[in-house]
Amino acid sequence: MAEETTTLKTEDSAAKAAPETPAPTPAPASISRPTGRFSRSVVPKEGKWGVAHVFSSKNNTIITVTDLSGAETIAVGSGGMIVKNDREEGGPYAAMQAAFAASKKAKQRGVIGVHVRVRAPGGHGTKTPGTGAQAAIRALARSGLRIGKIEDVTPIPTDTTKRPGGKRGRRV
Repeated sequence: MAEETTTLKTEDSAAKAAPETPAPTPAPASISRPTGRFSRSVVPKEGKWGVAHVFSSKNNTIITVTDLSGAETIAVGSGGMIVKNDREEGGPYAAMQAAFAASKKAKQRGVIGVHVRVRAPGGHGTKTPGTGAQAAIRALARSGLRIGKIEDVTPIPTDTTKRPGGKRGRRV
């Protein structure tokens, strides 16, 4: 009887052992990417991330790319650096070109992606960003930078100081 129980135990343990699987084959060293007119540039997965501060008012759009803490400025671009006329500084074309210039500088310095913080003048001024904000964000995305989160950081007063202009308003 004792011999029969030992043989049953060894058969059960053999059935429970996992069958050996062959080792997985390594991936090819170079993966062929589509080339041509519509192929996108490949962005590396490892690298620095930054924060793109987009200040957009009626008169200008300023893009500042910093590190994640916001202490070190990596790249700057503004509408005034692109166009000659003052009235065109806040437009979408100037914002787009400024974003392309700032992203080019940032990519040269090792930034692969950004979190976007959009700001309007706020306070006593307008609480909505200017026309260049959306164009700047689209240009950052099209330039090859990865976009993390997009947030609005416009300062909105809960209870504010007295507006300028006096009791009877600004007299023109």
